[in-house]
Amino acid sequence: MVVKKLTLKNFRNYEEEAFEFVDGLNILTGKNAQGKTNCAEAVFYLCTGASLRIRHDRQLVKLGTDCAKISAEAETRYGSISLGAEIYENRRDLLLNGNKVTRSVDFVGNMRSVFFSPGELRLIQDGPDERRRFLNLSISQTSREYASALLRYNRILDQRNNLLKERDPAVIFETLPVWDEQLAANAARLVRRRRDYLAELSVLAKDAHAFLTDGAETLSLGPDKEYRGEEGDIAAKLLGELSANYERDIRLGFTSVGPHRDDIKILIDGTDARGYSSQGQARTAALSMKLAEAEIFRELSGEPPVLILDDVLSELDLPRRKKLLGRVRGLQCILTCTHAERLLSGAEGNRIRISGGRIVR
Repeated sequence: MVVKKLTLKNFRNYEEEAFEFVDGLNILTGKNAQGKTNCAEAVFYLCTGASLRIRHDRQLVKLGTDCAKISAEAETRYGSISLGAEIYENRRDLLLNGNKVTRSVDFVGNMRSVFFSPGELRLIQDGPDERRRFLNLSISQTSREYASALLRYNRILDQRNNLLKERDPAVIFETLPVWDEQLAANAARLVRRRRDYLAELSVLAKDAHAFLTDGAETLSLGPDKEYRGEEGDIAAKLLGELSANYERDIRLGFTSVGPHRDDIKILIDGTDARGYSSQGQARTAALSMKLAEAEIFRELSGEPPVLILDDVLSELDLPRRKKLLGRVRGLQCILTCTHAERLLSGAEGNRIRISGGRIVR
C-alpha cells in the first residue's frame, strides 16, 4: 500500500497544499511548528477516521475557516483508491472513491497506517484508556466486524449508563437485563478479537524489542483479564458479572465491568513497564508494539501499511536509529524530523521541506 498524493485545504495550519509521496522513505523536514506533524496526522486520519492528537474533529479546521478538506490517492494490491474527509464545526463527510460513506466502519481500513511519535509513551505510562484506544484503532483497521461491534457496544453502554442514573430502582432492575443481553453479546466479540490480536502482537513485539535492544531485555504483553472459551462462553461469563454488580453499578452510576474497563499488561523483564520503566525503556517498548502492529497489518492484508514516524529519530541513540531505519526498509514510511542531515546518516529518500504550512520548493 502506497500513498501517492495527499491534498490539504484549511487543515490545521495549511491553507492549501499537495504532497507527492514515493514508495519507501519520505522525509518531512523543517523547523518546529511548521506543519510536519499536521501532514502526517492527515494521512493517519484518512486511514482510521480519527486523530491521535485531539478528541474533537473541529480542532482540525484552520482558524478563521469553516471547513477542512483532506484527500489522498493510494495504490493497493487491489488497484487505485481515493479517500477524503470534509470536516465542519459539528459534522464531517467521509468520501470513498468520490462517494459519500454513511457509516464510518466502511471508511476505516481502506488504507492502513501505523503512527508513532514521542507522545506514544503514553501507551506505556498512562492509564488503561490509552491502551484500549490503541487496540480499538488497530483492530478496527483490519476487521469491520470488530469496528461494528465496538460501535454497537458503545451505544448500548451509553444507554445502560443512562439507565443507572434513573431515580426509580424498580425501573432500573426491570430494564437492566434487556440491555445486558445485548451488551454481553457485543462485548464477547470485542473480547475474543482482542484476545487473538494480543496473542499475535505479543510474539511480534517481543521479537522487535529483542532486535532493538540487542536482546538485552525481554518484552511481554498480555490481557490483564483472562477470558476463556468461545464467544458464547465469554458472553455468559460477562452476563453473570454484569448481574452480580447491579447494586455497585447503581451506586456508582456507571457500568463497572466489561471490555471498556480492560487493560493490557506490559512487562519488561517481568516487571510492570508502566510503573518501573525508564523513559528510554518505555519508548523502545512502545516502538516495538508499533512495529509489531505494522507486521500484523502486512500479514492480514498481504501488503504493508504506511508507517508514520513523527519526530522519533531525535529520541533514539545512533545504534537504535540505524536499527529502526533498517527494520522499516520495504515499507512506505513518512518520517518527520527537524535535522534530516544529522539524524538520517546519509539515508536516501524523498525530502520535502515545510515552512509555515507550505512546501518550500
